[in-house]
Amino acid sequence: MSLQIDWKKGGGLAPAIVQHADTGEVLMLGYMNAKALDETQEKGLVTFWSRSKERLWTKGETSGNTLTLVSVATDCDADAILVQARPAGPTCHTGSHTCFGEAPGPEIGFLGELQQVIETRAKEAPKDSYTAKLLSKGVLKCAQKVGEEGVETALAAAAEDDEALLGEAADLVFHLMVTLKARGLSLSDVVGVLEQRHAGKR
Repeated sequence: MSLQIDWKKGGGLAPAIVQHADTGEVLMLGYMNAKALDETQEKGLVTFWSRSKERLWTKGETSGNTLTLVSVATDCDADAILVQARPAGPTCHTGSHTCFGEAPGPEIGFLGELQQVIETRAKEAPKDSYTAKLLSKGVLKCAQKVGEEGVETALAAAAEDDEALLGEAADLVFHLMVTLKARGLSLSDVVGVLEQRHAGKR
């Protein structure tokens, strides 16, 4: 993908805002020149131009806490870059997952974090993990849990208080996410369908 960047405005550099591709959280700000952008797109790992060292540097080249590229876009003035990426470990050198400290991300973004946890449980299959055990039983068992939680959510909505409804709804969403994982899908795929439907109604 070729982006049209007005490199002259920033003396050959453009600010690059890195956003978590799953949660929407802003992770860090760096600077790119044309070579850094090219390398980011070619290698799939977010690479910047270090103004202090005056060289290219790939995030995580020494720590291992890389940023895997998902997409890049430019702003309306073509002088800033938005990078969506998935981090491997904390992004900040302080050990924080974001360079912006405790600044809250979008609330719905937690579902992206939860999705990552489910992915990790599926891959590593720890013995004490409920998620891993459920996934090991196959998609039919996962689907059965969605059915059970769906009924319980409906009953709570009809006859119980808000706290009970929220608890059952949380169980339903979690088990739906696990079931999607069992089929090789995710909530991101569901969001894609919703976006398509919404676009079709405009």
